[in-house]
Amino acid sequence: MTCCKVACSSCNLREVCLPVGLTREELEHIDSRLVSVRRKVARGETLFRAGDRFDSVYAVWSGFFKTVMSSTDGRVQVTGFQMGGELIGLDGIGTRRHEVDAVALEDSQVCVIAFEELEALSREVVSLQQTFHKVMSREIVRDQGVMLLLGSMIAEQRLAAFLLNLTHRLRARGFSASSVLLRMSREEIGSFLGLKVETVSRTFSKFQADGLLFVRQRQIQITDPVGLQQLLDGAKS
Repeated sequence: MTCCKVACSSCNLREVCLPVGLTREELEHIDSRLVSVRRKVARGETLFRAGDRFDSVYAVWSGFFKTVMSSTDGRVQVTGFQMGGELIGLDGIGTRRHEVDAVALEDSQVCVIAFEELEALSREVVSLQQTFHKVMSREIVRDQGVMLLLGSMIAEQRLAAFLLNLTHRLRARGFSASSVLLRMSREEIGSFLGLKVETVSRTFSKFQADGLLFVRQRQIQITDPVGLQQLLDGAKS
């Protein structure tokens, strides 16, 4: 389902989204062209599936998504979680086919950015091209960070890193960094971190017992962010 066209210049997410850093003149130049339409995606619905033809990238305007990859033997791996201002669909640039499924974790809306138009605008507005390259670089760094999580950290450090990353991203968007409503389930967190759901639940309980946070179902109150960071730093030393 689609809805009204949008103008990046008047969007409250522009400072954390693709147009970040553009001048007023540059914003006016891209306003009627960058975003073709805004699309609604209901909770549980798929924005695109692996194998679908790639022709657009999507900026999350509201809501929350997960990206999921399935192996040939039927195993499913959560590869990431995306929130407001973040792009989905970059996986399809190389092959022109999407490599993952993108599923809404709650009722969401995305800004549809036709890739051909994005390429044309990037040639006209150099700063937009630079920002897009930074976004792609950030995705590469994030993937490398996930590899570090899965390759060298124990369960407690993996969950600490996940929570600190999540709160950092929420704080950049003006939300509380201490009170977090998890949109994803324990199973989805476990899939992303390479942990069994029982391990995730047990680690949350341990963090609460240690005074690092307070858990009430999906509502997390982080009471000792320094302690979480120290736990993570122990993995890096």
